[in-house]
Amino acid sequence: MKTLQFVAATAALFVAAPAVAQDDYNGATQILQGDYASAEKVILKQQRMFPGDADLLLNLARIYSLTGRTSEARATYSAVLARPDDLMDLPNAARPQSSHALAGAALRRLDGYQITAR
Repeated sequence: MKTLQFVAATAALFVAAPAVAQDDYNGATQILQGDYASAEKVILKQQRMFPGDADLLLNLARIYSLTGRTSEARATYSAVLARPDDLMDLPNAARPQSSHALAGAALRRLDGYQITAR
């Protein structure tokens, strides 16, 4: 099982968070501070070393969603679903969560937002 830490950005969405803030390799600190441009730079740099890493992909997709890039968010969440499922420990959850479940829930929210916006 792959162990990652997450913090809830909202009640329904999780953003990957590092165990030690100064060792932030996945942009979580910047996302939580609302500095999406810096978070995206951190994530894209880390993806060169860790391609396909689920927490990087989930955080990147969240940035895309927060910055109105819905098609990029959808494609990135789909990339999470296309790779092997990772179990992730969430500090506010009783049991590990599936990267596929997190990406699937985010895609459903994106679809719901589009339907509502019509």
